Amino acid sequence: MPSEMTSYYDIDDILAEEELVSVVFQKAVNGVGIDPSSETDSVESGSKVELPFWLAQELHLRQVAVMGLPSCFNQRTRLEIQADAAFVDLRSRCPFFYEFGCKIAPLVGDRTIGSWLLSTFKSRYKEVLTKAHTAVFAASSKYLALLSKEETKMYEAAQSSMTAFKKWRMGGPRFQKASFLSRKRKSSD
Repeated sequence: MPSEMTSYYDIDDILAEEELVSVVFQKAVNGVGIDPSSETDSVESGSKVELPFWLAQELHLRQVAVMGLPSCFNQRTRLEIQADAAFVDLRSRCPFFYEFGCKIAPLVGDRTIGSWLLSTFKSRYKEVLTKAHTAVFAASSKYLALLSKEETKMYEAAQSSMTAFKKWRMGGPRFQKASFLSRKRKSSD
């Protein structure tokens, strides 16, 4: 169940929750049909399977399964980001990297995920905005392929604001007279 009604219809939120997560069942479960190649509709205790986050979260909250840390948040990814954050391909690891990270952090028992996500965002933020303002199209399309969906939205917003600023700066009236100022007052005689 979503924590906020506003995210219920948000397509990005829905897609972020489709990310696969490894879970280990703590209890045997009947009637689930998780593995289509299986002859039974049951899962034994100790079974490890990949499930979409939305289902894994529900099983975790009901204490049926324990979630593992997805590879997009593992030590290898952290070291790569620490070495050169701007050029790590987050999109191929997890398209909704930050949103998914915020959702999974409280459930996997790793208290460092939140601060690491913030640090990652801070280290990539300046590069995203700089590229949005200066990159030529050919270079920007290669760079965009590395960005998470959240970073792509930020990049596009920065480009849009720069375009609007240039348009404003190059032409058009600087000030516009408010429409109510052009009306004359009637005398109250």
